[in-house]
Amino acid sequence: MDDRLVSASTVVDAPAATVFAILADPRQHPRIDGSGSVQNIISAPDRLTKGARFSVAMRLFGAPYTVTNRVVEFEPDRLIAWKHYAPQRWRYELEPAPGGGTKVTETFDYSRYGRAGGRAIELLRFPQRNRRGIEGTLARLKTAAEADAS
Repeated sequence: MDDRLVSASTVVDAPAATVFAILADPRQHPRIDGSGSVQNIISAPDRLTKGARFSVAMRLFGAPYTVTNRVVEFEPDRLIAWKHYAPQRWRYELEPAPGGGTKVTETFDYSRYGRAGGRAIELLRFPQRNRRGIEGTLARLKTAAEADAS
């Protein structure tokens, strides 16, 4: 496994279609963001598809900024990933959980950076920060999807 992948998983007691519906609706992203960086959606389609773009008001280290993401991987009810101007990707993979429900794995993938870019990401402590954000997002996604499924 590449050491420039930061990921965590959880099992959600909801069908993959319910989980994916939340992930593919950018207006739901503030609802599930566990990092505290997603503020609101500026512009987006109702449902993401491969190649779709969506703009997000963000906050990092207390400073507001806007980013436009593009969906780069998309398989309904299975996989969605997006990136912005930089090469890192945010990916969500869904699969049936052995005991029922859906296993969701979220990954921050910065493996596409060259050596210097990857080192800069690490010096800024993004892998550690993003691990905490991923854990928070997965907990909020679990709560949201289970509520939507009930």
